[in-house]
Amino acid sequence: MSQSQKTKNSKTRMLVEGAMMVALATVLSYIRIFKFPWGGSITLFSMLPIVLFSLKYGVKQGLLCSFVFSLIQFGQGVTDGLFGWGLTAFMLVACILLDYLGAYTVIGIAGLFRKKGFAGWILGTALAVFIRFLFHFVSGAAIWHSSGKLWEAFSTENEWLYSFLYNGAYMLPELVMTVVAAYILLNLKQVRNLLDLEA
Repeated sequence: MSQSQKTKNSKTRMLVEGAMMVALATVLSYIRIFKFPWGGSITLFSMLPIVLFSLKYGVKQGLLCSFVFSLIQFGQGVTDGLFGWGLTAFMLVACILLDYLGAYTVIGIAGLFRKKGFAGWILGTALAVFIRFLFHFVSGAAIWHSSGKLWEAFSTENEWLYSFLYNGAYMLPELVMTVVAAYILLNLKQVRNLLDLEA
């Protein structure tokens, strides 16, 4: 087999695996372990497939994969009534950029320290989820504090505290669950071999 054919095959394999991971992440995002009455929910490891893809292929490919995932999440948001929440045009655009395109695309940086061994894999995973939280945190303080029922669910007039409580309520469990699941999976030699990772 020629080198160009091998390269083509490896790219095809990467695209197929990326599509599978996006599909799996999307399915898991619909499995909500707990949904808060004021909004926000804890999903069943929905970020983990994107994290694993990024760990295998690196940040560049991870970001491409997670961007596709962000578009699907935006579609899910539209289905859940995003355009009916009474946001101004500016707020709506900011929400799309922060809560969807930015927040979900950033998951792809999980592979940032993929060559740093086990500690790097876990650090990259935690960092990706934490930065996703920061996107939601800024959005919550800048946009959602003036959106009515979400703001009224918390007895505080501090928009930053409101956003921290609202987004932390579901993002902290998501962070812990994703990191713990990654820790368990990456301890398995078979998983590391599938991801071409060296401990």
